[in-house]
Amino acid sequence: MDLGLQGRTALVCASSKGLGYACAYALAQEGVAVTLVARGAQALDDAAASIAAETGASVRKVAADISTEEGRRRVLAACPAPDILVNNAGGPKPGDFRDWRRDDWLAALDANMLAPIEMIRATVDGMMERGFGRIVNVTSSAVKAPIDILGLSNGARSGLTGFVAGVARTTARRNVTINNLLPGPFATDRLAATLRAEAAMRGCTYEDVVAQWTARNPAGRFGDPMEFGRTCAFLCSAHAGYLNAQNVLLDGGAFPGTF
Repeated sequence: MDLGLQGRTALVCASSKGLGYACAYALAQEGVAVTLVARGAQALDDAAASIAAETGASVRKVAADISTEEGRRRVLAACPAPDILVNNAGGPKPGDFRDWRRDDWLAALDANMLAPIEMIRATVDGMMERGFGRIVNVTSSAVKAPIDILGLSNGARSGLTGFVAGVARTTARRNVTINNLLPGPFATDRLAATLRAEAAMRGCTYEDVVAQWTARNPAGRFGDPMEFGRTCAFLCSAHAGYLNAQNVLLDGGAFPGTF
């Protein structure tokens, strides 16, 4: 399927690795000129070179911390008028909520709620004026099924979800959609860190935790990041203009609910 994105521009946050990289790669495959954002310069250089070489797309990169005002200023200076915005950030640290202090919560809110809101604020009006825009926020399956050791993420990402539920209804008439993409367990560095933390808390091996997680998923496996990236690309496509204000769950069927 031609997604109708040839010649569009995209700004993809936290895109040097994992799910963000997969989103940027999938968009580049559709002829989108992508601007990659990440904090680590070396990983960012490697990601940009790989995507450009394998897709032939125009790729720019900005090494910046999107959770800071200065970082956002630099990113928006490099890509001031994207047609597509993919908000993404590394999740907060796992652990026991009794060990977290105010600074931990503020850092989680800055990265996983306030920064995406600021990026939407900076780009959505231009999208509406041009008559096309796609905003995808990478959140987490924990928004629907909270994970006890990911309390910081549960809280911050749920806050972003509530915000999007309101604002997305004000943009769709101008062909600007805002959706959330909720990953379950995908084979990424982030998941590996979460599983190691669980193993340490339970006093068992990492391999035991991996086996238990995969066994209880209906798909019997972890997701491939490119499955996620291609779903993101479809949400950004010309065909998805009527898909708005939704929380799209990709978890292999793990969520045990009807709705």
